[in-house]
Amino acid sequence: MRVFVTGASGWIGSAVVPELTGAGHQVVGLARSDASADALVEAGAQVVRGSIDDLDLLHREASAADGVIHLAFKHDIAFSGGFQAAADADRRAVETFGEALAGSNRPFAIASGLLGLLPGRVSTEADGHGSEPPTPHLLGGPRTRWATAELALSLATRQVRSSIVRLPPTVHGDGDGGFLATLVGIARDKGVSGYIGDGANRWPAVHRLDAALLFRLALEQAPAGSTLHAVADRGVPIRAIADVVGRHLNVAVAGVPAEEAAEHFGWLGAMLGIDAPADSTLTRELLGWQPTQPGLLDDLDKGHYFDRHAA
Repeated sequence: MRVFVTGASGWIGSAVVPELTGAGHQVVGLARSDASADALVEAGAQVVRGSIDDLDLLHREASAADGVIHLAFKHDIAFSGGFQAAADADRRAVETFGEALAGSNRPFAIASGLLGLLPGRVSTEADGHGSEPPTPHLLGGPRTRWATAELALSLATRQVRSSIVRLPPTVHGDGDGGFLATLVGIARDKGVSGYIGDGANRWPAVHRLDAALLFRLALEQAPAGSTLHAVADRGVPIRAIADVVGRHLNVAVAGVPAEEAAEHFGWLGAMLGIDAPADSTLTRELLGWQPTQPGLLDDLDKGHYFDRHAA
């Protein structure tokens, strides 16, 4: 297939592109910068320069493709106070892809999220759907992003083979600069590896290479309207993560009261205490997806998160 990929040079996209090309697909990647374009060329992809704000470009490339994988999201804006603007841009992009692919039965897979979907309960692929969010805490930008995922699924009624791949908050691996790397950096700076409360709350996790495989399988096999969970570790206690971080950095491991979480963890404090276990049984049965990479704690124990030069 000729596959158009947004976010193709990002953390997950840079694993998805070789996964696709290795399976014989032709990849056209969206690049905002010279560095991103160079990385895509090196990975064997064709390059289209632009951003997800270039709606005419998105429509044109999707129309010319045999399938689309949408990974791009304005994380830099989202985590600097502009989550709503980032979510709105994502919504417009998905609407544009829907218009371009309608009536074609071509595949369209997008990245979505798991954190906070059903706090305190193990979420499955069947959860979180309907006309309203499953929990009332989803407001503003997070609510918009949830609605965008539901919009993508609804494209199945317009003859688009759409699917959403719900990603855990921790998509880990060597080079990760996300939540886990941030937590390590905070522990190094504060001299203590912290968790909120008793640290019993759980986060699901997946290695980026296993996530990349799932995106390929979604493109190739997922029935229209599929919800997929990229979950390898069902729920890793945050206290267990803190213990490994503390051991590698040789710092104390300690609980942080919830009322002090924002001061200690910064922007991460609003999310670190959420209990968000998730299951992927239905995804594995549907597509035959079997994670083979190290789990979160084993990957963390490899040491690459503690390299001061890591991303």
